[in-house]
Amino acid sequence: MKRYSDLEYLQLSKWKKFCYRILCFFLSIPTALKNAFLGIGRFFKNAVLAVGREFKDIAVTFKEGDGKTRLSYLVMGWGCLRRGQILRGLLFLLFEAVFIFYMVVSGGYWLSMLPSLGKVGPGKTYDPILDVYVYQYNDNSFKILLYGVLTIFFIIAFLYTWRLNVKQNKLAEEIIKSGKPLKSGRDDLRSLVDDKFHKTLLALPLTGILVFTVLPIVFMILVAFTNYDGSHDGYINGLFGWQGFENFRTLFSWKGANGHSYAATFGEILTWTLIWAVFATFTNYFLGMFVAMMINKKGVRVKKLWRTILVMTIAIPQFISLLYVSKMFAKNGIVNGVLLDLGWIREAIDFWGSTANNGLLARVLVIVINIWIGIPYLMLIATGILMNIPSDLYESAKIDGASGWKQYTKITLPYMLFITGPYLLTQFTSNMNNFNVIFLLTGGAPTNAAASWASGNVGYTDLLITWLFKITTGEDAKYYLASVVGIMVFAVVALITLVVYNRLPSVKNEEDFQ
Repeated sequence: MKRYSDLEYLQLSKWKKFCYRILCFFLSIPTALKNAFLGIGRFFKNAVLAVGREFKDIAVTFKEGDGKTRLSYLVMGWGCLRRGQILRGLLFLLFEAVFIFYMVVSGGYWLSMLPSLGKVGPGKTYDPILDVYVYQYNDNSFKILLYGVLTIFFIIAFLYTWRLNVKQNKLAEEIIKSGKPLKSGRDDLRSLVDDKFHKTLLALPLTGILVFTVLPIVFMILVAFTNYDGSHDGYINGLFGWQGFENFRTLFSWKGANGHSYAATFGEILTWTLIWAVFATFTNYFLGMFVAMMINKKGVRVKKLWRTILVMTIAIPQFISLLYVSKMFAKNGIVNGVLLDLGWIREAIDFWGSTANNGLLARVLVIVINIWIGIPYLMLIATGILMNIPSDLYESAKIDGASGWKQYTKITLPYMLFITGPYLLTQFTSNMNNFNVIFLLTGGAPTNAAASWASGNVGYTDLLITWLFKITTGEDAKYYLASVVGIMVFAVVALITLVVYNRLPSVKNEEDFQ
């Protein structure tokens, strides 16, 4: 592709400029991906080098440290206690005692059972007193996996604390050699509410993120490598075990059972998910901006009334409004009734059940209804931004003879994209996981007969997120496959986010509007 200079670009027509920018964007994607992978490679390289430096520093500290420091390698906090830093020493010692107690009482068991995820499953045993066979439940694979992961997290926390203990001893030795006094317990407490107060405030939220966000994510990823499903729930129906990469091979296999292909099903749903996300994001964005501009125009009366009417769409819960709209477009709904009464159609239209052209009618309809839902949000956001665009820019443009379209493309749109670029990207990723609109309107219908075998009765309007929900419900719930799909959704969203984020005007040209 020919690269134009700035002067050559300015001489192009509007259409050629637009096509050139679009083409440059798509051609820049491989470079962006390459840079992303190179960045990941540099990250791991730096991580390995950092670990090497840490091990070297640990060895040097032990070699050159005094007896207190060396004994602290075994008894955490010993050096702090002997040097008069009682509070630090007690905290280190308490953490080590809690860790040892946990590992002896239960942590060691969960860790030892993690490779097998359970050895003895549920079964029947004979009760001679009642003269009946009773069910007996033994190992619990779910708990083993959960507490095993939690134990690994605890071990990592212990290693980090142990390393911090070594650093504290090294630092204390250096301070003593320099002739300065060490901090006392009172100084440490004062520091926690003064110069290190930010760390004190962040301690609780960080713990919450690790326990309620990071731990479930790691657990979900590990489920993808097991056979956890409705028949192997890990306790009542049967144990589940490790499957390796078998589930990933199943999802990406082109030769499945009875000639069916999970890869084709996944590809079809992913394609529709991306198409839906693009239309759902940009139709709402530009139409919401257009509505905000129309309401904000000088001369428009009762502006508050128009905004209130639009905001009512947000005020009504989607659970009610979307279910109601879904019934409106049913074969026996009010829409078909009105069209039949007017004589515009001879028989009821099956809006949600028509499989013609891959359920095109249902797909177009959910996009149109989503516009009705999404415009008020963008209208409110755009209203606030449009009010902050300096009016002298428009006055100068009018003096120069700029048309309304020129003012929009050169002033309004660049300003809006600069301010709302990150929001636009967030909205795109949110629409990829927009469960409410699809599930409440169509439930994924109409059914895709060619793909419905792939667990969950797949439909033409199903997104990856609704398919994932269907996979995990019912007696044949395939949690392992849902986990694989969840990982793929994350990979797709992360890839799009990484590529597009660095192309946003608010990131590339941060100084333009300052």
